[in-house]
Amino acid sequence: MSTSTTASVSTHILDTSIGRPAEAVAVQLSARPGPGADWQALGGSATDADGRCKDLPALPEGTTHVRLDFAVEPYFEKKQADAQQDAPANRDSGAFFPEVAITFAVKPGEHYHVPLLLNPFGYSVYRGS
Repeated sequence: MSTSTTASVSTHILDTSIGRPAEAVAVQLSARPGPGADWQALGGSATDADGRCKDLPALPEGTTHVRLDFAVEPYFEKKQADAQQDAPANRDSGAFFPEVAITFAVKPGEHYHVPLLLNPFGYSVYRGS
């Protein structure tokens, strides 16, 4: 059993529409010490070429809830612009969900890896390992 007084969080994003990691997606991390408490913005990062955020801020002691905010609209706008350089597309541009906010409960001493499976019209998350 871990004796750490805080939880830790990591994430990565896979773009299921192309079967590849989603690079350069901004991710913001917030925490709160209970269900009725105000959210505290802790900072953020962006996904690397592997779709991973390796430098998310540490959670403060007493954190019980965490929120990850993924800014996915700029990612899909860039992807659409890149695709149109090769061949113009006649379909919806951008993403149906401009941002994805995932909120989850944490316990001290545990690590939470929260992958985001993403496509322009939907997403799924789960507790990974």
